[in-house]
Amino acid sequence: MRLKRAARAEPSFPFPFISSTDSVRLRLNLRRYAFTKMQIQVLPFGVLKDSLGPSAVAVELPETATVAELLAHLIQRHPSAMLRGIAVSVNAEYATASQVLCEGDEVGLLPPVSGGAPSAGNVPDDDKKEEPTLVTLTRETFNAEKLVTAAKHGEDGAVVVFDGIVRNNTRGRKTLHLDYEAYEEMAAKQMDELAREALTRFGVRRVTIVHRLGRLVVGETSVLIVVASAHRAQAFDACRWLIDTLKKTVPIWKKETFVDGAVWADGETFPTGMAISEPEEKHGG
Repeated sequence: MRLKRAARAEPSFPFPFISSTDSVRLRLNLRRYAFTKMQIQVLPFGVLKDSLGPSAVAVELPETATVAELLAHLIQRHPSAMLRGIAVSVNAEYATASQVLCEGDEVGLLPPVSGGAPSAGNVPDDDKKEEPTLVTLTRETFNAEKLVTAAKHGEDGAVVVFDGIVRNNTRGRKTLHLDYEAYEEMAAKQMDELAREALTRFGVRRVTIVHRLGRLVVGETSVLIVVASAHRAQAFDACRWLIDTLKKTVPIWKKETFVDGAVWADGETFPTGMAISEPEEKHGG
């Protein structure tokens, strides 16, 4: 005897104001949507490499998924990943939680940064073009004195220099070396924007910013900022604003290696509105 297969009842459609014909069409469209996927590339940086892997990974999501939905997807698969308080970029631009993703997007997961730039090559020894900004990422050592000299001009009354160097200890732990990494494409854009904003915000004439990447030993310069201006007050203000903003917003991270281990340096909290979620509260102990 052949048994009749029980017909599977269609779930009732939750919108009674839609006609039965339209509801069938909409149900078919929803089913089609449920199986429409897109693929994006996720790039973890800094400490997130330890929990998500050191290189880019492909992630499959439903079409029109948002940044928030991507993070929820990642948290479900990597519950130990420290995704609270991070910022997210889409195609090298800072993004919001509600931003809709598209096929092939490159999504950067950016922990708080620790510290730029049309070029990421060697730093020029001098400035022959007299451009108002010189911003560079480099893996090579450079001559800071030449860059300071090149920034000076006859109309300047002040040149203010910030020379950030690698010290031999952090909180009592002896430092062996530091390793700097960056989301280079995005860092270049961010640093170029900062340098140009400093020109107009403070009325200075010239801004030079050079940031090292790769391994640095004690005593080496990690970041050099040179501001030239007709007046000292504007030069001081611009230089302080540049280094403080760079440390908070430009995607560069630092790994510290000590005699007794290595850690990713704690970054500074992102400015309000830039992080996707609030950072976890730190409790004293």
